[in-house]
Amino acid sequence: MAVERTLILAKADAVVRGLVGEILARFERRGYMILGLKLMQVTKEQAQRHYAEHEGKGFFQGLVQYITATPVVAMVIEGEDAVEGCRSTIGATNPIKAAPGSIRGDYGQTIGRNLVHGSDSTESAAREVAIFFRDDELFPRANFLGDWVAAK
Repeated sequence: MAVERTLILAKADAVVRGLVGEILARFERRGYMILGLKLMQVTKEQAQRHYAEHEGKGFFQGLVQYITATPVVAMVIEGEDAVEGCRSTIGATNPIKAAPGSIRGDYGQTIGRNLVHGSDSTESAAREVAIFFRDDELFPRANFLGDWVAAK
């Protein structure tokens, strides 16, 4: 196991539906640390950088329009195997196929409004964190509970 950082976005539908607190609580209850947290309006340029891998696909413009339509809550989360652990907490991309108990399984209905984004690899996480956060917006600190949350 390795300590990792990942980007989590509570997307427009989560913000509008008032689910941000519940989403944040799910990660904290699993023992992850929040290093950065902000309500923000995503710019078109940030959205295009974030979704660059989908540029040229038919749904690209829809993704950009969706994430820029209303504010989102961006989070940087750190912990043991944070990328995989957070993606498990989020659930499958299609909420209908997401496990009950996951964020999408409990609150989502359609793939087009699936509430949360989570980085899919440590490489993606590093790239995505840099799109949404400056270094001085992250607050690393000792996790004194770490040994009680994850065995080494």
